[in-house]
Amino acid sequence: MALHRLGAKGPDEGRPVILLHGLFSSAQVNWVKYGTAARLAEAGFECLMPDLRAHGQSAAPQDPAAYPRDVLARDLEALVAHLGLTDYDLVGFSLGARTATRGVLAGLAPRRLVLAGMGLEGLAGWSRRRDFFLDVLDRFGTIPRGDPAYFAQAFLKTMALDHDALRLLLGTNADTDPAELAALTMPTLVLCGAEDTDNGNPDRLVDALPHARRAVIPGGHMSCVTEPAMGLALADFLGAAY
Repeated sequence: MALHRLGAKGPDEGRPVILLHGLFSSAQVNWVKYGTAARLAEAGFECLMPDLRAHGQSAAPQDPAAYPRDVLARDLEALVAHLGLTDYDLVGFSLGARTATRGVLAGLAPRRLVLAGMGLEGLAGWSRRRDFFLDVLDRFGTIPRGDPAYFAQAFLKTMALDHDALRLLLGTNADTDPAELAALTMPTLVLCGAEDTDNGNPDRLVDALPHARRAVIPGGHMSCVTEPAMGLALADFLGAAY
């Protein structure tokens, strides 16, 4: 697993925050390129940004045995243990938000949690989203403009990713029963673009969480990560009294 860092290191200099990127993306694209990590570093955080399995600079094995159920959550648990983190914050966007949720359900206990680009149906109805992205891979290079999958294809074209590894990865995510979300007791921010309903209804997700609030920034699912408002909203939530 490739890990990218930005900001002062150590409990006396920078508060650790793990940032998990979205599907087909990378730490560089999701967090570094548009200044989100820099904004958090300026606010006093140490940004810990892994490239998820089969993404970015991390390994993309083609052996099915390398893709057990909830493998990304297992990778997240291994990262937290490897870094020796006991007091940290956790932020995920889209697939990263799903990974963060599954990691907390498995026992991780961040001080604060941000689920960005996520609604209730994106957690409880993952099979629909999985099938959408499998279709993107199946029809890659032939999807015409105007097709709902066109922009996902266009983004994937900009990333040098192994499509066979992505297929295996897409089969590892489990649906989350909404009742399970009661276990996410830490202060949680549901952060979505104003035009983003790709992963369902964010208000329904807020309602399913015991200690959550919502923030809205400009943009849709793919464009909101380019907005300066993303870094500002994260810094405000992670740095404010709650």
